[in-house]
Amino acid sequence: MSQDIHFSQFNGSLLNISPAFTGFFDGDFRVSAIYRSQWQSVPVPYSTISVSGEARLKPKVFVKDMIGLGVTFNNDIAGDARYGTTQLYVSGSYINPLKQDSSLLMSVGMNIGFCQVGFDYNKMTFDNQFDGLQYNSGITTGEKFDWTKYNYADINLGGAIQYRFKRKHRFIYGLGANHITTPVITYQGNNLSKLDFKFVNYVAYSVQMSNKTDLVTDAVINFQGKYYEVVPHASLKYYFNRDLNKAVLLGASWRARDAVVIRLGYHEKTLQSGIAYDINTSKFTAATNRRGAFEIYVNYVIRRQTNYSVKKRVCPVFM
Repeated sequence: MSQDIHFSQFNGSLLNISPAFTGFFDGDFRVSAIYRSQWQSVPVPYSTISVSGEARLKPKVFVKDMIGLGVTFNNDIAGDARYGTTQLYVSGSYINPLKQDSSLLMSVGMNIGFCQVGFDYNKMTFDNQFDGLQYNSGITTGEKFDWTKYNYADINLGGAIQYRFKRKHRFIYGLGANHITTPVITYQGNNLSKLDFKFVNYVAYSVQMSNKTDLVTDAVINFQGKYYEVVPHASLKYYFNRDLNKAVLLGASWRARDAVVIRLGYHEKTLQSGIAYDINTSKFTAATNRRGAFEIYVNYVIRRQTNYSVKKRVCPVFM
């Protein structure tokens, strides 16, 4: 439904939603990775991976505000011609606790990326190479490409807000404005093909239902060019130990007019992980037999240990 890579477990790849999520977590560092294998049952399989690393910093010049710095690497390979997209983004954000207890946070961010798209010309065949009886690789293709790889720069902006209410409710809204410059992608030296501007809405809400269970919901709504994508999700989170955040999650997502997604997750302390499987429901089921995609993600937050030292003061009575 759009030109960009996408994941069913979009919460496992937040930097691809909005650069405002850079450093938008409780800790000092976060590393994330997600892998998706799609449509292996048909001749045009897709394989997508995204890896990111972030740091949340608090410069001494700031009283309560923080900044986030991050880097994201994406790689997507599709089809027999190995059409590939490789992206490297560097992101930064400014995080402001709007309330003293940090129950309300706001963030704005930006990232700049170096991107490359391309295909393997040697794996392609053309009508001109049919000699009347069979395919003949020695016959000229009759096709002309100025190049088979193309590089371009990309700029994305975003904002995010988080609100915690009575320690039981958490609400997050993220906004992404991607491909601000609508870069051109071409293999024939013209300006006819542009990467459309993409507008992303991300909303998440979780609530503690009992001592053992939480309801976790989120959704992403993408608009790109004349296309759109809507993916709502809901899971039940069951705690083995709430103090250690040791829990399992079971739920489902629905990608409108495309797939139903079964999701299973595991959390422990600052580790989050999940696996998902897409059951294809679109008209493409004639080829897929309802087999869609397998996906797995993991992210881990690191908190620096702070050594507590007792401050000694001279008693003025005995000076």
